[in-house]
Amino acid sequence: MQPFTLTASDGRARAGRLTTGHGTIRTPCFMPVGTKATVKSVTPDELVGIGAQVILANTYHLTLRPGTAYIGERGGLHAFMRWPRPILTDSGGFQVFSLRHTLDLDDDGVTFRSVYDGDQVRFTPESVAQAQVDLGSDICMVLDECPPGDADQATVDAATRRTHDWAARARAAHLELRQGAGWTCTGTPQLQFGIVQGGTSADLRRESARTLVGIGFDGYAIGGLSVGEPPEVTMPMVRAACDELPVDAARYFMGIGDPLGILDVIDAGVDMFDCVLPTRMGRTAGASVPVDVHPRARINLRNRVHMDDDGPILAGCRCPACAGGYSRAYLRHLLLQQEVLGLRLVSLHNLLVLLDLTARARRAISAGSWAEWYPSERARWEPRD
Repeated sequence: MQPFTLTASDGRARAGRLTTGHGTIRTPCFMPVGTKATVKSVTPDELVGIGAQVILANTYHLTLRPGTAYIGERGGLHAFMRWPRPILTDSGGFQVFSLRHTLDLDDDGVTFRSVYDGDQVRFTPESVAQAQVDLGSDICMVLDECPPGDADQATVDAATRRTHDWAARARAAHLELRQGAGWTCTGTPQLQFGIVQGGTSADLRRESARTLVGIGFDGYAIGGLSVGEPPEVTMPMVRAACDELPVDAARYFMGIGDPLGILDVIDAGVDMFDCVLPTRMGRTAGASVPVDVHPRARINLRNRVHMDDDGPILAGCRCPACAGGYSRAYLRHLLLQQEVLGLRLVSLHNLLVLLDLTARARRAISAGSWAEWYPSERARWEPRD
């Protein structure tokens, strides 16, 4: 039985439920990123409080520090980081291939140097599947090859073919592990998603999606986009992939976290998405606001204009910064003094903006009002200069 249930659709936009070992995820859904087993500066209780349903952690970083077997010995990621809800673990493929100058790539796998100590590390589809079993995540991603956005077609073709070969091996390894006793830390079957590649070729994207569907996964991700390709080709590639993916399987766009991008991928038929942007912005004093508050849809709280502003980041916002009565003037002071409380509060604000946005998107799709709501909401976040 497929773990994903489609509950409503309006045009291409979809609402649904994804059942995992640590609870049901309602989609569309934004996933905060906890790369090293923590969403930077934010506690698990705070994430639950602002409505986070699922978080993402990264197999690459956790393999290197502190080690996936080490985490498994401590009951897996959920117990280790005290997070009670679902976790998705990325395979680390994007991180590996972003360090191309250190790679030794062959059809069996990839060898690279650790960013921490320079030691050589080997990833194969099978070893990455095992690492994610050790982590005990609810959703695990296959190892793929992610070419850069400016790669030539021959490079993209070769990466896509290798991604397919690795996906078949990862699926076989996953299913074999699935038959073993205690194969996850929870004993609950772990879901595995394949990753569609294909660069900026719509035909190759469709072929990649069809190939992965033929292998048979619990869900499907769309990777290798928002990596430097021209922005105007991103959504056509998403739609091309979605055209070939099953209606009854979850779809995940890897790495998008601005309000406009989220709205657009939902409109293209995507259910899940993640990005480091909201917390990265928070650490650099950037706060998300609609264009009626600032024409760029974000403000820099370090700017002098906020020095005497005793109002919140965004009136009516229910985040701990705004609802808690913390003024822009105070937040500016904290950020200028590099106080941790400042970046925590702004990160929570940015995360809540996206979590609330996706919750409202779910309601619009379920009510059959997406076609009217989407352009209106999109206009609230489209920068005016």
